[in-house]
Amino acid sequence: MTFTMDDVNVLYEDNHILVVVKPQNMPVMADESKDLDLLTLLKNWLKEKYNKEGEAYLGLVHRLDRPTGGIMVFAKTSKAAERLCQAIKDREVEKNYLAVIGGKLKSEKGTLTNWLKKNPNTNTVYIATSLTEGAKKAELDYTQLETLGTISLVKVQLKTGRSHQIRVQMAGQNCPLFGDVKYGDKLAKGSNLALWAYELKFTHPVTKDSMVFVAYPPEEKEPWKKFELKKYLEQFYY
Repeated sequence: MTFTMDDVNVLYEDNHILVVVKPQNMPVMADESKDLDLLTLLKNWLKEKYNKEGEAYLGLVHRLDRPTGGIMVFAKTSKAAERLCQAIKDREVEKNYLAVIGGKLKSEKGTLTNWLKKNPNTNTVYIATSLTEGAKKAELDYTQLETLGTISLVKVQLKTGRSHQIRVQMAGQNCPLFGDVKYGDKLAKGSNLALWAYELKFTHPVTKDSMVFVAYPPEEKEPWKKFELKKYLEQFYY
């Protein structure tokens, strides 16, 4: 599939930052696939929009896995990029996700802490131990919102930003994400990964305003349409 700016929802733009909704199955940055990536698409859009000579600057300060959709913030200046990167490092940027998992977690609320190691040869991540060389600590908080039959809707707040983190940690609980063939879901093969970055909270790197952005997952598609997402998302704000 070839993506265009028609597939990208621009939520906010000023002189310092750009906030968009990344489509699922689009790489954030150039990779071995050679498919058009979001960063390149946005740079070309800015260049054309503002009639810039040469390449437009756009700083990548965080990432989403290719199959994951949802909200991302980009920096339009090097100063904004530096400040946003520092805020993420200091855990001052709140990233919340919705996921649909197979099965049901043992507790309605909890924290998952694991040590993760990436295998670059297979582009997979596995749960290791704190003594494993190169393993990184991964931590997330979760709230299980509803269970319908064999699947459950879960809200996840990332404490760390490791590659494939939510997917691997949920699979480690024997609850792989819906559509995640790589980490254990064999039943929903061919479906999009049910993981969506629905909320992003951060302090504006220049104005210092509190910024909050929300974007719903594709409500009309499986497995999201099985749940009343509006009911759960609204209760987080009212």
